[in-house]
Amino acid sequence: MTPSFRIAAIALAAATASLGAVAQDFPGSKNVTIVVPFSAGGPTDRVARDLAEAMRKPLGGATVVIENVAGAGSTIGSAKVARAPADGYTLLLNHIGMSTMPSLYRKLPFNVLNDFEFLGIVNDVPMTVIGRPTLEANNFGELRTWINKEKEKVNIGHSGLGSAGHLCGLMFQSALNVQMTTVPYKGAAPAITDLMGGTIDLMCDQTTNTSSQIEAKKVKAYGVTTLEKLKAPALKDLATLDSSGLKGFNVTVWHGLYAPKGTPADVLAKLNTALKAAVKDPDFIKKQEGLGAVVVADNRVEPAEHKKFVAKEIESWGKVIKAAGQFAD
Repeated sequence: MTPSFRIAAIALAAATASLGAVAQDFPGSKNVTIVVPFSAGGPTDRVARDLAEAMRKPLGGATVVIENVAGAGSTIGSAKVARAPADGYTLLLNHIGMSTMPSLYRKLPFNVLNDFEFLGIVNDVPMTVIGRPTLEANNFGELRTWINKEKEKVNIGHSGLGSAGHLCGLMFQSALNVQMTTVPYKGAAPAITDLMGGTIDLMCDQTTNTSSQIEAKKVKAYGVTTLEKLKAPALKDLATLDSSGLKGFNVTVWHGLYAPKGTPADVLAKLNTALKAAVKDPDFIKKQEGLGAVVVADNRVEPAEHKKFVAKEIESWGKVIKAAGQFAD
């Protein structure tokens, strides 16, 4: 063995041993950061903060902090994690946007399927179709008749390009085979305010944003986007769109946890084990139910199934987005 080859071999062995030590000690005394690519106080932020607390104990009591990196439909925060050191200390919690960004954005600075390690799906958040309180339709059948009559005169609001409400609205229009006038807002709160005031006609948004307005009868509710009825008191009497005539209509805002590509396998295993413990934590489940979310109880909590699920979602949403012709640079 030549001296130069021997030095290279020693260096490689030392690096391998170092990586093994890091994985064995992970997370140690260092903080784990979950990047949320949306503003503080929103639905995804609330999920992340509950998850951080639930993962703390199974990670040996480590401090798990939240960093909000909002902007550009979650692409800025997601890109930050894709570029972060692959050591397990910087994670990403993102929603359905992971499956729509590849079609929505023509200049995406990362590849969703290739630049992340998939750790598991956390939850599913149902959505609701709601209307202004002065809308003449009192049930989904009447709403469908009204939409077919008014067509493009109907306007539907959402909280920004690529938001869950925008995507649900696209799917809703596709299912009805109509094209409405879309009205983008900078967040769900101003959109719902305008809906309650009668400025816009319809919205499709998460139960985390709409349940209180439905319960207070400040908006009209026409259906939930899941295949089964919901159990939450404010929503238990609301029919599914599937049972109301839109067969197979099923849109939920799922949240998944990710690490940078190349994170050591031992570290990924520890993070996945902590995630599995978190989604079985009674306190976490109770908090999520309070938000109208359903904690994952299927094999999508496994990394391979998580990635397979996202790949299918990318294909499914790609068709809807392409048909709508709405893209971002």
